[in-house]
This record gives sequence, C-alpha cells and structure tokens, in this order.
Amino acid sequence: MALPGLRGAEHLGFTVPDLEEAHRFFVDVIGCTHVYTLPAMRRDDDWMWDHLNVDPRSVVREIRFYRCGHGPNFEVFEYEPAADQRPQPRNSDLGGHHVAFYVDDLDVAVGALEEAGIRILGAPTASRNASEGQRWVYFLSPWGMQFELVSYPHGKQYEQEAEVRLWHPARPAE
Repeated sequence: MALPGLRGAEHLGFTVPDLEEAHRFFVDVIGCTHVYTLPAMRRDDDWMWDHLNVDPRSVVREIRFYRCGHGPNFEVFEYEPAADQRPQPRNSDLGGHHVAFYVDDLDVAVGALEEAGIRILGAPTASRNASEGQRWVYFLSPWGMQFELVSYPHGKQYEQEAEVRLWHPARPAE
C-alpha cells in the first residue's frame, strides 16, 4: 500500500532547549529563513497526549517554522522542561537521528561552520560503494543535535544504472 497523493516530506519537527539559540543557529549559521511563529500551547485536558503523545500537562513555549533552501521545512519546538526529560539520543539509539544539508562545495561550507565556532565531527569523508562520488561530515548544533553536510556535485555511483534516483536538492524537479 502507498499513501494516496504522496508528494514528499513537508517538514521535520524537533524540540530544542532554547529557541532563541536555535533561531540564531538556523538563521545566522545555516542560512534558513524564519517564516512564522506559533504561540505557547497548554491544555487542561488530554489533547496533548491524544495528539502529540506527550504528558497531558506539557507546555509548548513556542513553535517556529523555517525554510532552508530546497527541502523540507523545519518545525522547531521549545517545551517547558519536564521532570522526566530524556537526554538527546545518539545516532545509535532508538530514535537517533540527524538532519543532512546538501551543499555545493563541502570544503567551503565546513570552513563557514568552523568560522562560526561550530563543532565538526572528524574530517570530511569520501563515501564508497553505491554512494561513491559523495563526501560528507557531521557537525553539532550548539545544543548538541547532530547535523550533516553532504555533497555529490557529479552524482553518486548508484545513479549510473538506477531506475529511480534519490531526490537531489540541487535538482529538485528531477
């Protein structure tokens, strides 16, 4: 079964500990555009549990929406910290994740992150096998969330014989 009318990913949503810090990171460092903001949300019924799978008394301080080039929008939440708040998952944990940004020139983009004082995890790595032609590197946001820069301006190895190609931010209509 496939979802009728599926077009693609519309947004990625995640929670940050400090929305002002996240705003500076996304706008000033990454280059996203803040589009709009939603105000605080708190409920006295079970709406938060029924709709968001969080404690019914959870309070969302604010939600901001960002557009970052060609790709899914970001919906960024700041909740009031809960007593049972868990640490940020690592890539290897259930629910672990990262967000990857495609850039035209990986080395230039890494230099910009370094100038902004962003922690880069290791050196850029050349992929192998089906992903040959791609280079990538992980980095951390100021609150420790993992992100990645990726670039493959001349394509990846798998594309030479693929019937279906992965979506490419530099060629969004293909």
